[in-house]
Amino acid sequence: MGQSFRGANLSGGNFSSCWFTDAVLVDVPLVGASFYRADLQSADLTRADLTDADMVKANLDKAILRSAVFDGADLVGASLCGADARGASFRGTQFIGAVLLATDMRGADLSEAVVRDNFFEIKIDDTTVVRGLRGTVFGPITVVEGDSAREVGGAELEAWIAARGGEVQVIPPRRPSR
Repeated sequence: MGQSFRGANLSGGNFSSCWFTDAVLVDVPLVGASFYRADLQSADLTRADLTDADMVKANLDKAILRSAVFDGADLVGASLCGADARGASFRGTQFIGAVLLATDMRGADLSEAVVRDNFFEIKIDDTTVVRGLRGTVFGPITVVEGDSAREVGGAELEAWIAARGGEVQVIPPRRPSR
């Protein structure tokens, strides 16, 4: 925990169930690495390359993911609550059953990413790329426009994403049974 891995190349490593809490992984190549059920809470992965990484059920809560590359990564069941993913690339990433609450994705690239049954309460802006984003999410998201922000959900969120080349269905909140 809190360990620095600067200068290391951890590509292809198996770090399943390992603890990387508060770790410094800035600029570290992690291509194809496995972090199945790993704890990366509050880790700094700025500019790390996690292309094709296995992040299934990984805990990335409050992690710093600025400009990191997750292209083709598997984030099924992962948690990214409170993560700072500004400018990160998630091209073709699988977000299935993932939890993204208060996740800052302004300027991120979600091209061709797949979302299914995700809590997707993220913060985005006009520089966030959603072309080819497809699947289902629970919203709403927060759209930042200059100095203001507004929540967008339901049909409005579907239309906002469609206008930018994506196709996402927003699942209405479940109501308690009577």
